[in-house]
Amino acid sequence: MKYIAKTLVISITVLFSNLYGQNTQLSLSVKDAEQYAMEHNKTMENANLEIRKAEAARWQSIASMLPQVDGSAGYTNMCGYEINFGVMSRKMLPYVNIGTQASLAINGQLIVAALLSNLAIEMQDISRSQSESNLRANVKTTYLAILIEDEIIQLLDSSLQNIQALAEITQNTVNAGAAEQTAADQIKVRVNTLNNNINMQKRNRELALNSMRVLLAVPVETELVLTETIDDILAAEKVQSLLNENFVIAHNHNYQLLQKNVDMAKKQVVLASMAYTPTISAFYQYNYRKDIGDGGFSMSPPHTVGVSMSVPLFSSGKKGAAIEEKKIAYMEAQNTFEETSDNLNIQYQQLRYNLSNAYETYLNEKDNLDVTQRVFASTTNKYQWGTVSTLELTNASNDLISAQSNYVQAVMTLVNAQVELEKFLNNK
Repeated sequence: MKYIAKTLVISITVLFSNLYGQNTQLSLSVKDAEQYAMEHNKTMENANLEIRKAEAARWQSIASMLPQVDGSAGYTNMCGYEINFGVMSRKMLPYVNIGTQASLAINGQLIVAALLSNLAIEMQDISRSQSESNLRANVKTTYLAILIEDEIIQLLDSSLQNIQALAEITQNTVNAGAAEQTAADQIKVRVNTLNNNINMQKRNRELALNSMRVLLAVPVETELVLTETIDDILAAEKVQSLLNENFVIAHNHNYQLLQKNVDMAKKQVVLASMAYTPTISAFYQYNYRKDIGDGGFSMSPPHTVGVSMSVPLFSSGKKGAAIEEKKIAYMEAQNTFEETSDNLNIQYQQLRYNLSNAYETYLNEKDNLDVTQRVFASTTNKYQWGTVSTLELTNASNDLISAQSNYVQAVMTLVNAQVELEKFLNNK
């Protein structure tokens, strides 16, 4: 309930911002961002519209078995033509006519088609849930990507300040004649490299922010403030809780869709069999005619009622072949369903292993980054006092950049493993 209330406040803020041309600031946790995306993302809107479209198609199937009423009106003028009966003749007068016809037709295929429409709605609902899971995963991944870029930019900025200070000291030493220009140039290369890395990370951050804006369906001017940290999202207890969740195969979206696909194939066999059933039709027609002038007459009765039944007798094996085709398709759907059901348990074990391994790698790379930062800080301090060479400082800087890159990769791998298992379990 609190997410709905917060989403309402955010929506009103965005509305007034658009009206008055002011920039908007959104403060979002991961759950807030997911909830907001659920209610505003265009992909989710389309998924909901697909359900409505399937419901409209079902009503079309049902309505085709209900009475259909048509009305007509017309004017006829035979331009003074006379009918000669031999002993007498009669002038054909112009006339107007108004008619109404109600008809009804029903057979087995129409009934089964309506049942198939119900299945189509259920499948669209599962697809909508699948789209929701994918959207939540994308929001969470993008959220983490922004946080990672922020952390890396802070680390690089800190390293850059240290290197810039060393570059200034080295250049002063060169100017005093106590060192060669090569040493100052090597430090300058480090400064340029760090500047380039910072600019690249800032571009990546802006790309991630724009991706988040697209997912949330907010204007590009909207400022996004993320209220959670990487440690909040990747906490050990959250990972362990996810690893301990039971796998209920009936909750899996792929399993649900394949199950409905089997049901659909089975009903297709019934639908093909209904080609042998008769079609019953009934109609009522009312016709009113008014001649313009004296002496007119009408031979058409005002009321007409009719009932008919058509029975298929012979189709040269066409209907039987259609039924056989649907039976084969049904057996194929069953085989696919059984194979997938067996594979899902294997896939679950693999996803658990991926998450467990990714978390261990993340912890190791996080620790490596801390160690590399301490080594770099120590090396820069020693270089300042002249106890290490420029080459050692360069190697320490390269090690730090490499550790940062490995850390980013480990975080993204962990996030992907986490969201993949969450989507697979679909435990709400």
